[in-house]
Amino acid sequence: MLYRSAAKAFTKGAKQAPYDAIIVPGFPYNGEKWDMVHQLRIHWAYYLYSKGYTKNVIFSGGAVATPYIESRVMANYAQALGVPREHLFTEEKAQHSTENVYYSYRLAKDHGFSKIALSTDPIQTSYMKKFIKKYELPIGLLPTVIDTVKTLNVYEPKADHSNALVREGFVKLSDKEGFFKRFRGTMGKYIVWHEQDLKKAKYRRRYKDRMIPSSEQTGNNKSVQ
Repeated sequence: MLYRSAAKAFTKGAKQAPYDAIIVPGFPYNGEKWDMVHQLRIHWAYYLYSKGYTKNVIFSGGAVATPYIESRVMANYAQALGVPREHLFTEEKAQHSTENVYYSYRLAKDHGFSKIALSTDPIQTSYMKKFIKKYELPIGLLPTVIDTVKTLNVYEPKADHSNALVREGFVKLSDKEGFFKRFRGTMGKYIVWHEQDLKKAKYRRRYKDRMIPSSEQTGNNKSVQ
């Protein structure tokens, strides 16, 4: 059912292509080889870029479960597959999936991108689209179409991830936060919002203590160097 729903969402989202950028949430890297989730998300991002559905790719995620910055690892793999470095960006602050989406959206806006889509696996798409809808974020959906992926050569390319390794001071998130605190993070409870993105007054009131006024700007995000 999720696969059919994702295929339907892709068909709808593809009608708005090309996008200025797609957002691809990160996943932990163990330092040896990639996970099946990496395989799916990275090859799908490459497919969307190579077929002209998007002009740029934003990978999101910091060093959460391992001492590797997830977004940099994924960008390295994407470059090895063939996406030019100048079209790859990393958002390195997010520690939860909702943060992946929102902070990458802000990075895209900072770079002047206006047409943005989320591109991830069907399972993650199913609950991230609820987050996007709740806050009325102008983000389309280009979820993975499994039947298309089955036609691709989803090999693991050779890539150097030395630029992604946090060599000092790393502490994994599960050692810093208990289950319920991490769950709250997954639900977006720690996002620092921009006032202009909160369309409804009730959210501006609710998040006033972690909201950046429209008059201010932030430069914490950065592109791949």
